[in-house]
Amino acid sequence: MTFLELVIKRQSTRAYDSGRSVEAEKLDRCIEAVRLAPSACNAQPWKLVVVTETDLKNKVADAASAKWLGFNHFTKQASVMVVIVREEPNFTSKLGTALKDKPYTLMDVGIAAEHFCLQAADEGLGTCIMGWFDEPRVKELLGIPAKKRAELIITVGYPAKTEIRKKIRKKKEQICSYNTYL
Repeated sequence: MTFLELVIKRQSTRAYDSGRSVEAEKLDRCIEAVRLAPSACNAQPWKLVVVTETDLKNKVADAASAKWLGFNHFTKQASVMVVIVREEPNFTSKLGTALKDKPYTLMDVGIAAEHFCLQAADEGLGTCIMGWFDEPRVKELLGIPAKKRAELIITVGYPAKTEIRKKIRKKKEQICSYNTYL
């Protein structure tokens, strides 16, 4: 599979085959993809909390489900939930953030999350990256220190359906210009 074929294959999965568990070796390869992800000044400002225990996973899923808004109700179907915790950057990354007023650690967490999801897609797994969840509840459930931020949750499992949805995206001309901003 080419890289673009992998990018087309990767989509946000919101329906999982709840009767099928994710194999440990596939999960390990997804974690290795995160470990190898680039980051500003090689800070690697992330820690993954991989939730595989069913009761705990369901409690985290409840914390990610917005009952009154009607979304993220699929989370309990996933076999695994991965919480990405933002860690303190190293000195040079922190200095760069201050001098350039750019949140490098957030960019790094996003890159790491996508590395995880692309590897998962290559493994035949579905994922969905979520930023909307009850962070204090998730931190309490997983013993994440108060000073840390749980930035993202990724659901992981086998998709209930294997078809790839058509991607509706802006046209190239709407997202790209050459040599000047248009």
